[in-house]
Amino acid sequence: MRHTRFFGALLIVIILPILCVCLMKCCTCKVRTLSVSPTEDTSQFVTLTDAVPDAILEIRYFSTYNFVGQRIDGYLEPTALLTREAADSLRAVSEEVKKQGYRLKIYDAYRPQKGVDHFVRWSKDVPDTLMKPYFYPDLDKSVLFAQEYIMERSGHTRGSTVDLTLFDMATEKELDMGGTFDWFGPESHPDFCGNPETGEYTGDNQKSPTGRSITPEQFQHRMILRQAMLRHGFRAIDSEWWHFTLKNEPFPDTYFTFPVRRLKN
Repeated sequence: MRHTRFFGALLIVIILPILCVCLMKCCTCKVRTLSVSPTEDTSQFVTLTDAVPDAILEIRYFSTYNFVGQRIDGYLEPTALLTREAADSLRAVSEEVKKQGYRLKIYDAYRPQKGVDHFVRWSKDVPDTLMKPYFYPDLDKSVLFAQEYIMERSGHTRGSTVDLTLFDMATEKELDMGGTFDWFGPESHPDFCGNPETGEYTGDNQKSPTGRSITPEQFQHRMILRQAMLRHGFRAIDSEWWHFTLKNEPFPDTYFTFPVRRLKN
């Protein structure tokens, strides 16, 4: 009987550690199998309208009304996603402009790398000029990539960039900015016909290849949007009045790949 107890205890001492090691290995394998690539991780993103309920969405790349003329790869639903930090700052912008009688209208936010790749492929298909009259009538399509209207990497893919305009609650129309979203040309520059640093309208339209211009009122509308965005932590670029990126973006070096669709988290 004593020998039986002895050998039983000995087996426990020998086998139990082996079982524990095996279980740990199995658990480790399971974790590795379920792990998510950093570029596929949506945990730090939110659905924009959850953070900014008053925002109006017109997701152009889910539709066919964009410079390509078809739905863009990676846009599975007509929704907008942003990092939590960018969404919080945009909510503050929304609260400010609402007091002036406006709502934010969103054209695009997070853009998956698959969508950017779609743009690049399209830019190399030079004969495809379906939407030229609406978005780049003054340019030959062959120069779009060379002049960086289309690039292989986009700030949108880092998750803290948004394209937007203002919606006038009194007229129930978009505020007249004197130009359309995604217009390829100097007329889209924030300094077109004015000084964005001072907000002064100058009427200087010399950069327009065909003599296009915008009015003092249209320039001022652009400045209302710009100043509200800058006040709440976004930075502008010098080529698009509608484009803003959070200054302290949380993922400055990560280009995400998950598709655009409403998040469950």
